[in-house]
Amino acid sequence: MTSERYDVLNAQALADLALLDPTGANKLVPRVLRTYLGSLARLSQQLRTGLELGDLSMVSLAAHTLKSSSASVGALALSGWCAQAELVLRESRLDDLPELIGALLAETVQVEAAVKQLLAD
Repeated sequence: MTSERYDVLNAQALADLALLDPTGANKLVPRVLRTYLGSLARLSQQLRTGLELGDLSMVSLAAHTLKSSSASVGALALSGWCAQAELVLRESRLDDLPELIGALLAETVQVEAAVKQLLAD
């Protein structure tokens, strides 16, 4: 794993995930990462669509779901962006939302690339 990937995917979180399948026989980590990639694409699109339509409940649900799944695979910065989006929504600071979602979506690109590279390794 390159040090660059450590910046995007937390090594300890990945190691903790790997402990759930110590021998690797069940290929848990690759299965989780592939599932995560699918949900990352779907939830990113929901964030874009929700923002475009002004559907704040869609944005909130997508951010909440992505926050949890991102934390579980070690995408801690992305999880943090999602938590910030939830806070902005709770506090009704809607003027801050487009820029925040833009930063969040930029991070999803980095995370997607890192997960794909990890799966290829």
